[in-house]
Amino acid sequence: MTPLRKQMIEQMKVHRYAERTQEAYLNAVIGLAKYYRQSPEQLGEREVQQYLLHLIDERKLSWSTCNQVCHGLKFLYHKTLKRSQEDFCIPKAIQPQKLPEILSRHEVGQILQAAHELKHRCFLTTVYSAGLRVGEAVCLTPGNIDSERMTLRVEQGKGQKDRYTVLSPRLLTLLRQYWRAYHPTDWLFTNRRGDEHMSVGAAQKLFYVTKRRAGISKRGGIHSLRHAFATHLLEAGTDLHTIQTLLGHRHISTTLRYFHLSHGHIAKQNSPLELLPESEH
Repeated sequence: MTPLRKQMIEQMKVHRYAERTQEAYLNAVIGLAKYYRQSPEQLGEREVQQYLLHLIDERKLSWSTCNQVCHGLKFLYHKTLKRSQEDFCIPKAIQPQKLPEILSRHEVGQILQAAHELKHRCFLTTVYSAGLRVGEAVCLTPGNIDSERMTLRVEQGKGQKDRYTVLSPRLLTLLRQYWRAYHPTDWLFTNRRGDEHMSVGAAQKLFYVTKRRAGISKRGGIHSLRHAFATHLLEAGTDLHTIQTLLGHRHISTTLRYFHLSHGHIAKQNSPLELLPESEH
């Protein structure tokens, strides 16, 4: 390991970055070094910007991937190498102004019905009913379920923060059925071997397979369930600050975008899962 990589890793740990973020940032720097076959310390602003253009124009990488590379390189040059932003500018990738395609309640119900295995149906229902990020859902433990307070504890979510979100009565019933069948111990949802929690990749694949089986053609991965959770709550009359807390958003402006995704209002409910007819979950 080079001294530069060691220094960057140590600084990311000090900033309490998640392991996945650390890995993504390191891969961004490794990609830059391989492209020029030089240490990033020897490269200037122009070389970095040319590399980013290469990713956008030639490799046709997505906005999210390019933006992650930008953040990784910014950390390296601004935090690790202490180069000022004025003297060493790394432009942020411009996000396309596209709103996600929101799943309707009926479509969510179709997806949950299409998950034939109890474990798969329980996992996808948990993601939707609690509005979880996929990385949060796969790391749940049985101890995170509080049936007395009807809450689900999310530990070390984005930004290394803990929070509580809603535990729907329907989800609790399904989780109890799941527990009687599988008796999970360390992790609520394990991998095939049962020795570790389900991977993010496996969760994404599960969602795509189930969505295709349900005949849903709308774009989007498993994060679509989290978008649907927030939008359906807003349509149900839940206030923005409550939704912000449940989602774990640091800034209310992030939650405000769901105003653009919701249509109409109906009676307030405790969880969007309660809005689905009994036959659709």
